[in-house]
Amino acid sequence: MRLKLYKGNVIMIGRESQYSLYDQDLLTFEEGAVAYDHRDAAGFIKLNALRLRTLGQRKKKLGL
Repeated sequence: MRLKLYKGNVIMIGRESQYSLYDQDLLTFEEGAVAYDHRDAAGFIKLNALRLRTLGQRKKKLGL
């Protein structure tokens, strides 16, 4: 872990781990075998918005 000390503050500026799950190849937006597929975002947005639609329907039903 790399820390920066400045006027009584401690700021973490970096860390490393041999057990990290981070993989630069999985995070690329460029072409490749594991490149990000923009179609995945549509499903994520729809699923994430489900709770908001449910809340809206509940409020409408209760007359709020």
